[in-house]
Amino acid sequence: MSGLAIANLSYSYGAKTALEDVSLAVAPGRFCALLGPNGAGKSTLFNLLTRLFVAPRGRIEIAGFDLAGQPRQALAHLGIVFQQTTLDLDLTVRQNLAYFAALHGLSGKLAATRIDTALDRLDMLERAGEKARTLNGGHRRRAEIARALLHAPSVLLLDEPTVGLDAAARQAITAHVHDLAQEGISVLWATHLTDEVRADDQLVVLHRARVLAQGTAAAIAGDLPLADRFLSMTGHEAA
Repeated sequence: MSGLAIANLSYSYGAKTALEDVSLAVAPGRFCALLGPNGAGKSTLFNLLTRLFVAPRGRIEIAGFDLAGQPRQALAHLGIVFQQTTLDLDLTVRQNLAYFAALHGLSGKLAATRIDTALDRLDMLERAGEKARTLNGGHRRRAEIARALLHAPSVLLLDEPTVGLDAAARQAITAHVHDLAQEGISVLWATHLTDEVRADDQLVVLHRARVLAQGTAAAIAGDLPLADRFLSMTGHEAA
């Protein structure tokens, strides 16, 4: 399938199992929340999806390309926003994006157009000339998401993207990324915060290396608020 498909993925650090037989799929145009407490295996999964780690068992397909057999083609369709900021704080927003565009072979008018389009989608165009250092946390995160869109990925990964942001910034970033999903991108959003998940979102609950449940958030929550359902499933408090 196009989008993202993960089948029977397992990974261990020595004797410690980080992921056990994880399977999930995110279709184009879907926002999928990967919800799990710290230590559930979310970051390990992202490391496998970005090929920082290589899984001994299981299969990952990105935009129809097998990550193990066709890594260059698969990764070319992947946009990534890491938990820790990776902007060069001494460069302007536009310079940060231009550098990233050049790494993907984009230059000249095409790069300029892609940069303007990506910044406009995240309501950041007016800040293009500002140094990253002067931006608040929410605007830095928007700049990173815009950067991740420059090469027109079909799958977007975001690893705890709202860590350290205030409530208003978290809400704005979450809304922007839901909008991107509605435009046709497959979004996998890792979080431990239930208030970032909408009722009609696809939801995968990960705990102690295993998938506990997947479906729509409303179906998994059932007759409880999602935060309460998550607590009952994992024993961890959730926002």
